[in-house]
Amino acid sequence: MVTTVVLANCDIDRVPEAAQQVADLPEVSEVYSVAGDYDLVIMVRVRNHEDLARVVTEGIRRVPGIEKTRTLVAFKVYSRHDVESLFSLGFDEETS
Repeated sequence: MVTTVVLANCDIDRVPEAAQQVADLPEVSEVYSVAGDYDLVIMVRVRNHEDLARVVTEGIRRVPGIEKTRTLVAFKVYSRHDVESLFSLGFDEETS
């Protein structure tokens, strides 16, 4: 599984429509409208890099209103659950 974050700049007047169209792509799990240097943060999960190339170039980049993208490929995903397990010694917590 390849997890990626795609940062997108949009035509400001088309952000809601572009975000919804991107969110409708099957490989896209979430789309966030954000403030700052980018307009959308798009979470993409695919099986391999070829699928990622297809989703970005043939899917996201072709959505009307998307002007520019930057793709970040995740090497490892850290979640709250993962961090808690790093500090666990394997003992069940007991209250006194």
